[in-house]
Parts: sequence; C-alpha cells; structure tokens
Amino acid sequence: MVDYTEELNNALAVLKRGGIILYPTDTVWGIGCDATNADAIDKIFALKKRSEEKALICLVSDFKMLNQFVEEVPEVAYDILKYAAKPTTIIYDKPIRVAENLVGKDNTLGIRVTKDEFCQKLIKKLKRPLVSTSANISGDPTPEVFGQINAGILKGVDYVVNLQQSIKTPKPSAIIKLSNDGKVKVIRK
Repeated sequence: MVDYTEELNNALAVLKRGGIILYPTDTVWGIGCDATNADAIDKIFALKKRSEEKALICLVSDFKMLNQFVEEVPEVAYDILKYAAKPTTIIYDKPIRVAENLVGKDNTLGIRVTKDEFCQKLIKKLKRPLVSTSANISGDPTPEVFGQINAGILKGVDYVVNLQQSIKTPKPSAIIKLSNDGKVKVIRK
C-alpha cells in the first residue's frame, strides 16, 4: 500500500531543492515545481518542449494564498470560484512574488485554487504556489490516464507521485481571464 504521507514528503523534498514533479491534480496529471523558482520553471519548459511565450498556470491551496500572489483579486473572482461546477483557472492581472518567467508578457498569470486534498497539503507545506501544466509534450494530446504519459516526461521529472495512477482523470480546467478593469473572457469552457 502507498504511504500518503511519504509521497507528500518525497514530493516536498524534491520541490524544495528546485526539482520538478509529476503529480495528480483535481484535473489532469500535472508537471509541477515551486512557482517562485525560475530555474525549475525553465526545466519544465524544456521538458515539455514548450515555447516560453505560452504561459503556464499555478495552483494555490486557498483564497488566502491567492491574495498573497495577486496584487488585487477582483471581487467577482470569489463568486466565480464559489459557484463553478468544475475546476476553474482564472487569469489575473498583476501577479506578485512568483518567478518572472511564469508571468505572461501582458503581466498576467493563470491561477487555480485547488480542491484536491494532496495538492492542498503539498502547497501548504511548500508555502508557495505550485506550477501545474499538463503532463505532455507541447502539441501532443493531454493524457487521460497515467499510462498514457510519454516516457520522456516520466524520465524527465525528478519525482513521480505514486498516487491515483489507475484513475482516469477528468478534463482540463475551465479558464477565465478576469481583468482588473472588469472585463471577463472565457478562454476554455
């Protein structure tokens, strides 16, 4: 049987030393790192063969942490997240205290308040947001089950979390861009 606490501690140790992990989220399997570590973020771009022009998102454990990493969270964000029927990532203006290479050219960042228990505990122990990008090479389909994850991805991460590997994952999150001027734009339903 897999030891949940051991998986949590192993993943945390890798993140703290600047490594990247493969882990289950409240949506698809994710590749992640400390969102304040620019070198670790560069490793993810390289592993995914992804252009740095294409933004990554990150996960926070709760609303309190969200407020620590966004200059101003628009009030409507709380309502959207409270009533969302599925995991929802919101792109916010003016993220703060994260690595510069995580922030979009337009000074925005997609952040999801995760409801996944493992992710919440890991993020709380890390005390920083966790980068979360789908576990695929850029342009390839997003794997629906652990067994579909590319061998290069599996070999390229520093740690694979040994939880929920037999469970089919739901679809990627909805993405909404929420500008400080009140504009709301649905990017992905």
